[in-house]
Amino acid sequence: MKKLQDLFNKYNIILSETQTKQFDLFFNNLVETNKLFNLTAITEENEVAIKHFLDSALPHTIFSQNAKVIDVGSGAGFPAIPLKIVRPDLDICMIDSLNKRINFLQECIKLLDLNKISAVHARAEEFAQKHRESFDYAIARAVAPLNTLVEYLLPLIKVGGKAVIYKSSKLEEEIVEAKNALQILGGKIETVLNFEIDEPDFDKIERKILIINKIKQTPTKYPRSANKPKTNPLK
Repeated sequence: MKKLQDLFNKYNIILSETQTKQFDLFFNNLVETNKLFNLTAITEENEVAIKHFLDSALPHTIFSQNAKVIDVGSGAGFPAIPLKIVRPDLDICMIDSLNKRINFLQECIKLLDLNKISAVHARAEEFAQKHRESFDYAIARAVAPLNTLVEYLLPLIKVGGKAVIYKSSKLEEEIVEAKNALQILGGKIETVLNFEIDEPDFDKIERKILIINKIKQTPTKYPRSANKPKTNPLK
């Protein structure tokens, strides 16, 4: 992808030639697969570079070295694959409920020659039954409202770990609505990081990264099954 290194460099992310090639392979596979079934509405090269690749990679310094990370609702691989390219030390598991997306992600892992990363076909509430409190970080981007999302993420995180959630506008409202859910599930908000992507010919992107500390064990009845976190979120 043209000038990807220059773009990332502006936001203090230095890409090697190998990493740049991996992003290029990822982009080409994303666009080709998108012709067969819908992965993303964003397919123009510069737009993908800014709105998917750079945006996903912005909080790469948050994660500790060799951390074990779960990406819930990975979709087309955002934010997990850009984070993995930029931070190859991370051990990442991607889960998604749609098998077509998982097949795409597994194809990308092979194509990009990535290690310590997997893609699993599973719903978050089912996955949590076998992998409860086994990850250092849980991440999610554009998945669900916060009071729903924390019920999917927090059961997967070790006490002392963190949820890293990509949000944009209306985060303050979501935090208020999720206050009780956080208390029930063992989470406490650490901080909100604000990033800004301001590039010519594009509207300014204001990205908020919410960081939640896991301060105590989540009661074993969470996450609830039968889609209840979405249909009846904790109040």
